Amino acid sequence: LPERTRVALVLNPRQSPVELLESIADELRLDIEGARGSAKALVDRLNHYLLDAYAQGLRIVLIVDEAQQLPVEALEQIRLLTNLETPTQKLLQIILVGQPELRDIVHRPDPTQFAQRVAASFHLSAMDARGVRDYVQHRLMLAGAQYSIFSPSAIELIYEATRGVPRLVNQLCDL
Repeated sequence: LPERTRVALVLNPRQSPVELLESIADELRLDIEGARGSAKALVDRLNHYLLDAYAQGLRIVLIVDEAQQLPVEALEQIRLLTNLETPTQKLLQIILVGQPELRDIVHRPDPTQFAQRVAASFHLSAMDARGVRDYVQHRLMLAGAQYSIFSPSAIELIYEATRGVPRLVNQLCDL
């Protein structure tokens, strides 16, 4: 990430809207004494922080992992955070990472306004057998391996067992 970027990473999405706001504030190291438990007070503090960060040329990014597990109310709270903006720029960039079910959740009719605010989406598809081989070799190289620890037949079994789903490939190779 660029040096002038600050990230709030939420790894546990199963939170109420207020707990989610508190998690974001904690990740950004905001002083929320006296604001805990109040969505309005937390959003006010977050907005003030975002405006200060914008004035300093900082970019703030919220990343929510396993976002398909967000309760509807928390997803709505995230949608409301997209309203924090200047006349020319959003103050908070939001990245939702999740399983394929997330795509269905974001595009359901009930949070219609949420789908309208999605600027970009990306779906990581399953890999073919060659893709699995190349992916595993790449991950091993990044980890510092001098040679492949998986035989060609092991890679084939990995592909068959995972159907090329990257997360499953990672889990199986990690065992």
